[in-house]
Amino acid sequence: MIFGYARVSTQDQNLQLQVDQLEKYGCDEIYQEKITTRKKERPELERMLSKLRPGDQVVCYKLDRISRSTKHLIELSERFENEGVQFVSIQDNIDTTTPMGRFFFRVMASISELERDIVSERTRSGLESARKRGRNGGRPPVQNTKIEKALKLYNSKDYSIKEIVEMTGVSQATLYRRINQAKEKDTPNQ
Repeated sequence: MIFGYARVSTQDQNLQLQVDQLEKYGCDEIYQEKITTRKKERPELERMLSKLRPGDQVVCYKLDRISRSTKHLIELSERFENEGVQFVSIQDNIDTTTPMGRFFFRVMASISELERDIVSERTRSGLESARKRGRNGGRPPVQNTKIEKALKLYNSKDYSIKEIVEMTGVSQATLYRRINQAKEKDTPNQ
């Protein structure tokens, strides 16, 4: 059986690209999660892992979608090997059915972690430098009046999201977040 695993880090992100690629690959079952890799508990990954049998295959879109770190990735690969399960990373062109695939898998995992660490270090350095100059970073908060105006325009159903963003200066992400919050308030608990 071919199991697919797709993950994004936040609720606002979309899994569809990964799911499309997993379906195209021919996955029989696809497990989807919206959770950060910083969290150790990932229920869908655990559910998938509990179903694995010798001869099965695990497919993910990219290495960083399935693992928290190089160590975790290597632990997963060892588990797959011990259980007779093959692993494929579509975007990274890794297929552990071959010796070169197994070697490349370990090298790519190390490079992927190094890249994340470098980006993280640069971000921390940049934020620290900005703080020393009196800047805290991030977008300035949007005035509530702008958000209220954007919501009124949205509720009028006369304007597209793009038009509302252009007229009010409220970002699309902020607008959608506030629309969803309003819907949640209007929906009674069941």
